[in-house]
Amino acid sequence: MAFDLLTYQHVGDKKNSDFFEEYRVKIYERRISSGLEQLLGKMRGVVIQVETGDANGYLEELYLMSPYRFVAGYRSTTHNIYVLVSEDRFPRIFVIEPLDADFEDDVRRLNMIYPMARSKPNARYIGEIYQSKDIKETCKVLESHNIRFEYQGDTENPLYTLDAFLFTVPSDFTYNRVGYTESDFEDYDSLQLGTPFDLSAEQLASLERQKEAGKEAGIQRLLTGIDHMATRILAGEREDAILEFLTLSNYYFWGAYNIHEMNSSTNVNRNHNVQDDKESPAKVFTANNTPSFVNSFDNLPMPTEDFVRNYGRRMHHIAYEVTDGDHPSGMKNVDYVVGQLRTLGVPFLAHVVGECKDDPDLKQIFSKHSKYSILITEYVERCHKFKGFFTRQNVASLTAAAGSDERYVHGHVFD
Repeated sequence: MAFDLLTYQHVGDKKNSDFFEEYRVKIYERRISSGLEQLLGKMRGVVIQVETGDANGYLEELYLMSPYRFVAGYRSTTHNIYVLVSEDRFPRIFVIEPLDADFEDDVRRLNMIYPMARSKPNARYIGEIYQSKDIKETCKVLESHNIRFEYQGDTENPLYTLDAFLFTVPSDFTYNRVGYTESDFEDYDSLQLGTPFDLSAEQLASLERQKEAGKEAGIQRLLTGIDHMATRILAGEREDAILEFLTLSNYYFWGAYNIHEMNSSTNVNRNHNVQDDKESPAKVFTANNTPSFVNSFDNLPMPTEDFVRNYGRRMHHIAYEVTDGDHPSGMKNVDYVVGQLRTLGVPFLAHVVGECKDDPDLKQIFSKHSKYSILITEYVERCHKFKGFFTRQNVASLTAAAGSDERYVHGHVFD
């Protein structure tokens, strides 16, 4: 049966405003009538910027902790650009690294506002790139919906204004961008990212060592694609951030649940054109239920709001799915993967949460923040063909673990 955007009843216990419910449907209707729904396809790439000199360290991290591998490198007037691929899966990863440590664009300007982002002022998840049948028509449609795009002269990073791409300006609600491309990402030279370069023998050897370490540990074959990505935003901007993303994409609002223990909600958006989220990963937005200044009356937990106050609105974690199954060692695959990664020096926040005994369930865990990208890596195993997207108990435990690692001491306020 074909999916019907207009009649789908979202799930969850998070109450949305009448405004949200009215405009959610209006946005779906406008996507269809404007042709945007037919223009847009799956997520094809994600862009992550790291600090000058950090790219090789980050690639080593990805080689050990993910299924992604380097396939091409380009040097623009401002950045080194590293293209990584996970077998034949999408999305691709574009790691961008400023050539000059003093490079400044809106990434740096945003990061410098927040106390725990300043140490890596150019490190940030930038945004996703979605397939479009016609980016000029996509631009025309979305500009009529008051969406702003980057044009020549608007930005210091030329990547955002290449002919192969169409990028929005950073969102006021998430600080993420959304990009579009007509490319199939098979001929990277055709993107005209810059002058091609090869990794040095030393760089290739360091990546090969990481690859072999993961292979010998037996974890690489268990890591599949990206399952979802989660952005943390302010309490009062939850609905606006979701509606903006629905305006920009062909995703739908799957549903939202309150995580009462953490005074927050988890809001999931999925692509209805795929059978498996790894074909076009889910976009999750997490927000406090009460803003910090009101929460001071009740003193409820608020790790999500604290994260935004300390790091800014930004992507919090990227989750990889671990192949479901019982490892020959006698444990679930995700427990084995995490155990091996710990042995190899990867730090994690607390323990794997979730049971995964005889019934469908989830097992999940957060790594500590990457010292290169500031992103957390999540591993998730969907046991026994688990049909939902998450469990509230797991999310509460993961949020608490991350919150204890993201505190900032300022005067007599500890958050």
